[in-house]
Amino acid sequence: MRSVYKANTHVPYVRCAVESGTEVGSVRDEEKMNTKFKDPEFLTQFIQKYREMRNLWEVKHPQYYIKQVRKSTLERLLAFVQTFIPEATMEILEKKIGILRNMYRREHNKIQISLRSGASADDVYRPRLWYFKKLRFLDDQTEARESLSTLPSTPAEADEDQPGTSILEEPDVTIWSQVNYF
Repeated sequence: MRSVYKANTHVPYVRCAVESGTEVGSVRDEEKMNTKFKDPEFLTQFIQKYREMRNLWEVKHPQYYIKQVRKSTLERLLAFVQTFIPEATMEILEKKIGILRNMYRREHNKIQISLRSGASADDVYRPRLWYFKKLRFLDDQTEARESLSTLPSTPAEADEDQPGTSILEEPDVTIWSQVNYF
């Protein structure tokens, strides 16, 4: 007789112990929080607050790299979030910001790829995120930095900068004929 194990796909809750051992979280609480966070009214206000706090997203902002200032700004943003979602924590807030930025970056990249492919105006990718336009302030923050090439741009520059033989020249065959094998 053969036994077949079927996983229970419906789990009402999963308990997870926190370091102190006294707090117990549940999947249902997390799902409720995600649902609240996805609410269009809340998310619109959240994006607006995030946009006002330039030192959290603007790389050239003078306070972008100062950890204490960033932390205090994040705490203010967390206080705003906790008015709607009381169980929100700093870790959840940072994760949600990362998710929003990542989703925006993905949609932005899809648009850029479709533009580079030579697609007609009708075939250019249209973002599916309803809040995509609200995150447009991140455009210049998501652009890839210009790379610096160490290779010469023309063969003439290669001759000037790199003394010695070119890759295109014939190799000296006599060197290979002098190899002794055991």
